[in-house]
Amino acid sequence: MANHPHLTDFSLFDMEQKKAISFRQVNVTQDLDMLFGWMHEPHVIPFWNLAVSYDAYKKHLQQFLNDPHQMLHIGSLNEVPMSYWETYWAKDDIIGETYHVHSSDQGIHLLLGPPDYIGKGYALPLLKTMIYRLFLYEKTEKIIAEPDIRNEKMIYIFKKCGFEVQTIVKLPDKHAALMFCYREPFLKRWKYV
Repeated sequence: MANHPHLTDFSLFDMEQKKAISFRQVNVTQDLDMLFGWMHEPHVIPFWNLAVSYDAYKKHLQQFLNDPHQMLHIGSLNEVPMSYWETYWAKDDIIGETYHVHSSDQGIHLLLGPPDYIGKGYALPLLKTMIYRLFLYEKTEKIIAEPDIRNEKMIYIFKKCGFEVQTIVKLPDKHAALMFCYREPFLKRWKYV
């Protein structure tokens, strides 16, 4: 984990939403019950396949937290936790076997947990903030995403953020749209200061 550039918490005020967006690392003690609940939400189940028993999910979460190729984050709006994020090094992930991976490529998974936050326009500003954060690591030239091809809403959000579909890839748990977002066009388009 020491080689991951994003060990620190991060926050940014979104001018369009007029809300503070913040990210912090997942803490098992603090977050297990909340995340377990989110994994059982009808909008999450088809794409995460983690509607398992409490003990099974706890074991899964601890394994993921101990995996040095990724970081787990809670995303909040105005300090209210409402999203879960996994960021990872693509070269150490199964996705890295599906394309010509660069050693500093980073990848991203996300979900909005509480149903109250779905369809309110929050996914894009949160995603833009996380992508900006990942690009603070100067060696990273592109961020990759691999949403399930059935997840049309998420593919739409990624495209609005600046990702482009490269190809469809078969992964163990899904057929995914392999998408890339490049540093220079992203930073020019969104003009983060």
